[in-house]
Amino acid sequence: MNYSKPWDILSKKEILANKTAIIFFGIITGIVVTALGAFVRIPLPFTPVPLTLQTFFVIFLGAALGRKYAAVTQFGYVLLGASGLPIFAGASFGLMHLSGPTGGYLIGFIAAAYLVGKLIPNTKPASYFQILRAMILGSLLILLFGTFQLAFIMHLDWKHAVVAGFLPFIPGDMLKSILAAGLYHSIQNRCRVFAR
Repeated sequence: MNYSKPWDILSKKEILANKTAIIFFGIITGIVVTALGAFVRIPLPFTPVPLTLQTFFVIFLGAALGRKYAAVTQFGYVLLGASGLPIFAGASFGLMHLSGPTGGYLIGFIAAAYLVGKLIPNTKPASYFQILRAMILGSLLILLFGTFQLAFIMHLDWKHAVVAGFLPFIPGDMLKSILAAGLYHSIQNRCRVFAR
């Protein structure tokens, strides 16, 4: 690579360092807000799965950070919680929680973040409906992961698992998808640093 002036090398290094710092900050911030979303928790009497705000952040971060960094963010969140930090819903933690009835939703966070980032292009602005579709699919993927593990752990047939772990969360997840899509649509041009 040719540089016309000696300070061009420094400017290239500074740009790379700044991008790395922004990406690192985005990942750390993503882990923190996902953890905070776990503390917005509404227990439901008919299921061990609570309503939380986490899925809003998972799908939003999937769009804002892109598939790679969003998946890393959610993997980091799950790893920290499994390692003993009380950052899962209800301030719970550990491998036992991860392998319990709600653990499938946590694994689904990683897959959904990747899927949303994959479906939303970064090379050009996406329409609101492209973003919304990706976020709805990401939300449904979380529910599928969660319902599958819930059925397995609780020894439920598929019908009862869907009633306990899937259907009650559809209205809230659709609302979160609508809001997250609107937020990302308004700021997507600022997220280009997180290349897909």
